[in-house]
Amino acid sequence: MVPSGQVAEKVASKEPGPGREPRSWRCLVLFLCFYGFMAQMRPGESFITPYLLGPDKNFTREQVTNEVIPVLSYSYLVVLVPVFLLTDYLRYKPVLVLQGLSYVSVWLLLLLGHSVLHMQLMEVCYSVTMAARIAYSSYIFSLVHPARYQRMASYSRTAVLLGVFTSSVLGQLLVTVGRMSFSMLNYISLAFLNFSLVLALFLRRPKRSLFFNRSAPARGASPSELDQMHPAPDQPVRGKLGRALGACRDSFLAHMLWELVGSARRPQLRLWSLWWVSNSAGYYLIVYYVHVLWNEVCPTASSTQVYNGAADAASTLLGAITSFAAGFVNIRWALWSKVVIASILAVQAGLVFLMTSTQDIWLCYAAFVLFRGAYQFLVPIATFQIASSLSKELCALVFGVNTFLATILKTTITLIVSDKRGLGLPVRCQFLIYCVYFLVLSVIYFLGAGLDGLRHCQRDRHQPLPLAQELRSPSEEKPVRLPSVEQGLGGLQPSAPPLPLEDSAEDGLGTLGPGAKA
Repeated sequence: MVPSGQVAEKVASKEPGPGREPRSWRCLVLFLCFYGFMAQMRPGESFITPYLLGPDKNFTREQVTNEVIPVLSYSYLVVLVPVFLLTDYLRYKPVLVLQGLSYVSVWLLLLLGHSVLHMQLMEVCYSVTMAARIAYSSYIFSLVHPARYQRMASYSRTAVLLGVFTSSVLGQLLVTVGRMSFSMLNYISLAFLNFSLVLALFLRRPKRSLFFNRSAPARGASPSELDQMHPAPDQPVRGKLGRALGACRDSFLAHMLWELVGSARRPQLRLWSLWWVSNSAGYYLIVYYVHVLWNEVCPTASSTQVYNGAADAASTLLGAITSFAAGFVNIRWALWSKVVIASILAVQAGLVFLMTSTQDIWLCYAAFVLFRGAYQFLVPIATFQIASSLSKELCALVFGVNTFLATILKTTITLIVSDKRGLGLPVRCQFLIYCVYFLVLSVIYFLGAGLDGLRHCQRDRHQPLPLAQELRSPSEEKPVRLPSVEQGLGGLQPSAPPLPLEDSAEDGLGTLGPGAKA
């Protein structure tokens, strides 16, 4: 029976519509940010590689480099799409609980496992935690009004980065000052993760999501952009086959895919999406293997002489600073995008070569900190440039496709270069190949920038670019939907600013153990 009168009003008041927010949203946001902070408290993560290569586990460098770490790329590619779909279908909270259980499983395997197979299973569990980051990135937007999205994105991002920084500093202090063993550090990490799992159990479960739980808009709420562009047909279609085809044609996801095909014609969208795919693949390969390189540059059994936590903390801080500074860069991106990208890629190639050739661990640390800062400088710029070209709902799909393509590229390179079934190269040779990779990308972008400059001069030196083609600097943009990383398949809340999966919650931080938090 359909409720009517006062009964209907009571039922409607229990479920806030898309444009409403629960009265207790401030407490919910505060609790979610606290959960995001505590979920990053893994002080042992920066020291997993020396732990595996040391007397506690006694794995060889070849086993860690060519047998254990490659599993992370393979398993992440497999679980990425299913976890995204489950995140939407189950409405966030169950996936956050799954992430907490996976983290606990990771550290139990680290502490209790003794074989290569155990460590490979550990990487599989860690890939689930990486894919599940999108649940946290999207969850916060289900709690607040759309007018608060930008501020809420800032709060959640700050909480996560502060947690990563605090975790790295705490781990370094416990090792250097407290002279704590790596094994005890992992037990402390396990205790923190159990606490964060308990916090996840008390999170509120939202009622709506993007694909599987789309209810009718509440009274007074406006329909989504794609609902307006593609209204439902007025005339019903007869027949089972006709109804099935009509449902597929008029489905929300089909509309998004159709709009994405049309959006792909935009040059700036293609340019920054190509950068996202190619550069993030190389970036995460560096992050996965840099701790193995540090162990080769400075092989020591003394925990007090390992400063991986300090390097991770410094890179987190510099990444946050460069991400913030990128918002104040004021140039004509339609004209200078390729030059900026090519210059950053050239710097990254030089820093990777420095890490490959140096025998000084401090110089290797510094090169990695600068490398990560250079990458994080372009992430918010790419985010704004892509988001400003799209409708709200399409942002999630574009960043999801970009992340998936980057994962395929990263997995392919891993299979060829790192896996023992491929070339099985040692870590220094791998970094030399990654250096060439960034150098080739830089040359390609410089050539593209040169060709664009010639076309621009031939067209008209004094005529400015058409306003419709000019994408402004992030500092000049109106508050846009910030995609969530890192940095997955985009944000899940309707009309919410989706966040890039791998950079969404941790800026790509937290690649485990053999691939440490970076």
